[in-house]
Amino acid sequence: MSRRLLWSLGLAAASLSFAVACDDASGSSAATAAGHEEHVDGDQVVFQPGPASFPAGSQIAVLQGNPAGNGEFTVRLKWPAGYRLPPHFHPTDENVTVLSGTFLVGLGDEINLDKALKLGPKGFITAPAMGHHFAVAKTDVLVQVHGLGPFAITYVNPADDPRN
Repeated sequence: MSRRLLWSLGLAAASLSFAVACDDASGSSAATAAGHEEHVDGDQVVFQPGPASFPAGSQIAVLQGNPAGNGEFTVRLKWPAGYRLPPHFHPTDENVTVLSGTFLVGLGDEINLDKALKLGPKGFITAPAMGHHFAVAKTDVLVQVHGLGPFAITYVNPADDPRN
């Protein structure tokens, strides 16, 4: 089976995954009444420190919904070059679009950069529910994550969980 097919059958994506994902983000900077258009101009996106479920150094902006609640959500994550999100999984699918930078994502219970996919701007990946994966920022990266909440992250190795 080809590497590309394995990814599309159920890979793992990037990172970001929190569910706790936004332990502190209880709402949306772009939230509007149901049925109304939601929009945020790029210069209006406000980043804050990433959730406690992520290693230090990440930043997050909630664009739509509440990742810790029920329903659709969209967030953006900024990571500095060298940032690593250890192997983890989520109870729901995670959809990741790379907006800038070089983002590495791979399957498995250990970070293995030799087997990681290299995604640049416009790259997209879906990490299926319960699929073990890791993510690394090769350069400074900006990714957008969307899916259905509640979104949670469970680390394969509990010692990797910054909440412990």
